[in-house]
Amino acid sequence: MLNASFEPLCVVSIRRAVVLVLKDKAEVVARNGGALHSERATFPVPSVIRLTHFVRVPHRSRVPLSRRAVFARDGHRCQYCNRAAENIDHVVPRSRGGAHVWENVVAACRACNSRKEDRLPSEAGFHLRRPPRAPHSSLWLVATAGSLDPAWEPYLPETALSA
Repeated sequence: MLNASFEPLCVVSIRRAVVLVLKDKAEVVARNGGALHSERATFPVPSVIRLTHFVRVPHRSRVPLSRRAVFARDGHRCQYCNRAAENIDHVVPRSRGGAHVWENVVAACRACNSRKEDRLPSEAGFHLRRPPRAPHSSLWLVATAGSLDPAWEPYLPETALSA
């Protein structure tokens, strides 16, 4: 769902999108080709909708840290060996005073996470593919949606697409 200014706001269900369009609170910007059927009508399934009136949204300074968001930021790849990630790992272990913050959490495969244990990467013979940092504020779209519909690309910042 886009604000009236075409700024991405959030991901809503198909049902919510259709209700907003039917109540003239939003307009369809892109469709996905499907249709919803009622007894007397057929509605095209919207992929992107835009609110008809601007909604003021409080500025969110940081993306909330979650397992899903860490996997989205790291492309679901282990930051030590580039295999499929299954766990999150604290670069500086919490047992050694490491904080649970974006700059200290990475996606890791089960094998690397087990081998690293409660050591620093250098002590375990690992090095990070890239240093962890807080993602761009648009990552929440990727994290909440799970995947991106190609129809959304023109409305998202480049940093969301490369997340």
